[in-house]
Amino acid sequence: MKKEKNNDSSISLSRRNKISKELEKRLGPEFISYRPGFGGSKVAYIEGWTAIALANKIFGYDGWSSEIKNMNIDYMDVENKKVSIGVSCVIRITLQNGNYKEDVGFGSSENQRFKSEAYQKAKKEAATDALKRALRQFGNCLGNCCYDKEFLKDIQKITKQENHKIDTNNLFRRYEFFKYEGLNTKENSSDMSFEMGNLDSNI
Repeated sequence: MKKEKNNDSSISLSRRNKISKELEKRLGPEFISYRPGFGGSKVAYIEGWTAIALANKIFGYDGWSSEIKNMNIDYMDVENKKVSIGVSCVIRITLQNGNYKEDVGFGSSENQRFKSEAYQKAKKEAATDALKRALRQFGNCLGNCCYDKEFLKDIQKITKQENHKIDTNNLFRRYEFFKYEGLNTKENSSDMSFEMGNLDSNI
C-alpha cells in the first residue's frame, strides 16, 4: 500500500539531496536482526526501535510523524479459557514536506489467560509491523534492503562493528528533571529529594 503527496517547498534542495543519499545506503550488519523462518531459513528484519532511531537520524526528530489510520480485530478465539487474537493495522508515515507512505501490519497473541494481555500484545505488534513496513518504502536505509536476497547473502560475510561504550556524560540523568534556570541544585538538595520522592510514588 503506497501513497504520495508531492509538496517539496518546505525542504531545501540540498537537504532533500542529503536525505535521498542516506536513504539509498544499505544497512550495515549491526542493524539487521534475524528470526527463524520456514524450513530452517532465517528471516532478516530490523527491530522497531532501530527503525525509529534511523528515521529520526535521517529525517530529524521533527521531520516525520506516524498516524494509525485503521486497526481491526481480524479474529478472536477463546478455547479452554485461553484467548487468541489477530490484529491488522494501517499506519501512515508523513514527512515534513507532506509526502507520505502507508502500509499494513499484522500482530497476533496466542493462548493468553486474559483478554487484556492478548489485546495489548497483538495491537502493539501490529502497529510496530505496520510502522516498519511503511518506513521501508522510503529506502534501503530504513529496512527495504532486508528484502534483497543477494544483499543478505553478502552482508552476513561482513563483520559487525563493536557496540560503542556508554558515555556516562551523554546520559539523560534523573537530576536533569529538576534543573531550572537560576536554581542552585546543591542549595536546594532537600527540595529536590522531596520532589524525587514524589516522582517515585507516581511511577
